[in-house]
Amino acid sequence: MQAETNTVINIEDEMRQSYMDYAMSVIIGRALPDVRDGLKPVQRRVLYAMLGEGLASNRKHSKCAGVVGEVLKRLHPHGDQPVYEALVRLAQPWSLRYPLVDGQGNFGSLDGDPPAAYRYTECRMTSLAEKILQDIDQETVSFIPNFDDSNVEPVVLPCPVPNLLINGSDGIAVGMATHIPPHNITEVINGTLELIDRPEATISELMRHIPGPDFPTSGMIIGRAAIREAYQTGRGIIHIRARAHFETLKGKREVEAIIVTEIPFQVNKARLVEKIAELMTEKTIEGISRLRDESDRKGIRIVMELKRDATKEVVLNQLFKLTPMQSSFGIINLAIVEGKPTVCTLSDLLRHFIDHRRDVVTRRTQFQLRKALARMHLLEGFMIALANLDAVIALIKSSHSPSDAKFALIEKYDLSDLQAQAILELRLQKLTGMERDAIETEHRELAERISDLESILSSSSRIDQIIKQELEEVREKFGDERRTEIVESAGEFQTEDLIEDESMVISLSHNGYIKRTPASVYRSQKRGGKGVSGASSKDEDFIEHLFVASTLSDLLIFTSLGRLHWLKAYEIPETSRTARGRALVNILSFKENEKVAAVISVRDYDPGKHLIMATRQGLLKRIELMEFSRARKGGVMACGLNPDDSLIGVQVSSGSDDILLATSSGMSIRFPEGSVRDMGRSAKGVRAIRLSPGDQVVGMTIVRQEGQSEALFTICENGYGKRTSISDYRPQNRGGKGLIDIQTSGRNGAVIGAFAVTDDSCVMLITSSGKIIKIDASDVSVIGRNTKGVRLINLDESEKVMAAAFVAESEGEDDEDPARVEDTPS
Repeated sequence: MQAETNTVINIEDEMRQSYMDYAMSVIIGRALPDVRDGLKPVQRRVLYAMLGEGLASNRKHSKCAGVVGEVLKRLHPHGDQPVYEALVRLAQPWSLRYPLVDGQGNFGSLDGDPPAAYRYTECRMTSLAEKILQDIDQETVSFIPNFDDSNVEPVVLPCPVPNLLINGSDGIAVGMATHIPPHNITEVINGTLELIDRPEATISELMRHIPGPDFPTSGMIIGRAAIREAYQTGRGIIHIRARAHFETLKGKREVEAIIVTEIPFQVNKARLVEKIAELMTEKTIEGISRLRDESDRKGIRIVMELKRDATKEVVLNQLFKLTPMQSSFGIINLAIVEGKPTVCTLSDLLRHFIDHRRDVVTRRTQFQLRKALARMHLLEGFMIALANLDAVIALIKSSHSPSDAKFALIEKYDLSDLQAQAILELRLQKLTGMERDAIETEHRELAERISDLESILSSSSRIDQIIKQELEEVREKFGDERRTEIVESAGEFQTEDLIEDESMVISLSHNGYIKRTPASVYRSQKRGGKGVSGASSKDEDFIEHLFVASTLSDLLIFTSLGRLHWLKAYEIPETSRTARGRALVNILSFKENEKVAAVISVRDYDPGKHLIMATRQGLLKRIELMEFSRARKGGVMACGLNPDDSLIGVQVSSGSDDILLATSSGMSIRFPEGSVRDMGRSAKGVRAIRLSPGDQVVGMTIVRQEGQSEALFTICENGYGKRTSISDYRPQNRGGKGLIDIQTSGRNGAVIGAFAVTDDSCVMLITSSGKIIKIDASDVSVIGRNTKGVRLINLDESEKVMAAAFVAESEGEDDEDPARVEDTPS
């Protein structure tokens, strides 16, 4: 008895090998498209089954159930659902740029609705699908046995169309995936023709013909760099954006609306609308009042009516940022190349297609040559028979049987078995003169045809010429215009792109609470009014800084310690007029005993502008604004200070202005900015005014050369103030004692602020109880320099004016929409 042989196998090696075999089976047999015809096996089997069923584009539609059944019966060893899903996708015009199946019935929708069951739907091939299957009966491709060896199926289709590029492909396999976008057939064919003529063509040269993907749902591709990267490496991420425009809707009242007419590829329209509605409900997007989907068979139309105060550009940017109206498409040009999954560049994809077509044309020509030679062989036998017609007829008549006649013909005229059999089967009508001429003509034409076919096989240029001719025929029949627009990249969305540019009153309290409120909530009042409540006064807190800035401005927050912190205006919480706001220490990182000294609103860091900084002890510093153009977390040192000094004001100058300082004792000094040189960030500055004991600088104004018609508005703590022409303050040398600005004894009290105004200007006064009054500067008469002034605001007992702000009205705006405020510290 023979002993059994035991084989020891490492289970890890066995599992690894078995898993790799399974993975490759899935990759090759199901998930990835072939680089030659751009089809996965199930898609190829669906089209081949439809060809077998005779479902041509000029025939009537047939039940999809029949096609699915035929595929399952002869070709596909899997379930019916994947087969039907593949068939449905081939018919959906929003999934394929050029559908290969002409469907009749419910094949789903762009909203993600499922198709009807295959017993209810019908289908047939499109003209393009017929083109892809063209010449399959001429041995142009190889066939392999089907799953049970009962039939055969094509390994690949002849495909005279670069289908992988024009329709793209999606697939997920074991450890890999493909995501090839669709392209325009005209552009792809033009690029293919270029590569046939110039095999050394670069990606840049091919992109002159193929600028980028062309999606069936249109839309816009943002930027070209990502497309180039994907074409050069086989991988890349492009950004697709919906097409939207603004429209004024007519009705009871005109309403501005955003209309979306095209959406990104593979975006579910219903889910897009749901997402927009969700953002409206959560008030993440506040500018939309109504949303509705008016899409129909004619196309997509999503209508978003805007609120009256909404900025349409900002709302549209928010939609692009927060919804699938802008989406990413990750390109992975992974396909089966010679039996292996390979990531291909654009050139690779086109070259593999060209190589496939060369093989197809060569095999087709060889097939046609074999057929022509076989026919020529028979015609030559016919020609021999016709040349000896009487003798051939006599020989056949004298033969005992057909086999004897065939043998006699072969022996006497040196014919082949096929020739002799064909002569015996020749009809008598072929012996007429006309038919004899036809045989001779066919013989002559067939000889020319054989010569031409042999010439094609011996010349690669002839083969390429045939490929080009067939591609041009496809382009002529199926070519169309590009749908997807490619626009230059505007860069990634910044937060500022999503913020509406509007004027906001920004206030900062003495205890460090900051807030922003729309400027329109403050109404203009006449001089001497009581004002409106601007903030709740709690724990003896009061408003110390107040100004108007754009939501898109940078706030340069200078502290008493000479440090600078950056803050975006839109980062400040928006609250009601009476709300307290948010503690600034929860937004910025302040050091111990660090308080806000000045706040500057900056939109553009112009190279020619400077910052002028004044300290309480009368020191002045000038520094270029560009020095602070790069925000730094935690702040930077902006101005060096003496131990007992503090920063009281910072303003922007043009470089050729005058500087006017005001002190608490009512003194003032004006001198040219040029008398102060530019300094570094850590410098302390130079002497600007010589102060009396107990006096301190409380206000700084930049006097511009074109602003000589302005007036200096001075405010005292007891609610009195005055307006005096700037020309009354003659320029002096820096460092002197200055001139008297206002009398501070008696009723007025100490000066709390002074700044330049015009007749169109407004002034806001802030009291210790949190009241705010906005008055027109023109309501205060222009009086002399050394005077007491007039009452500006009625104060309650023990109430003091703590801060003042200058409001500059932009031309054409009313009093309720201040555009800019320059802050003056208390």
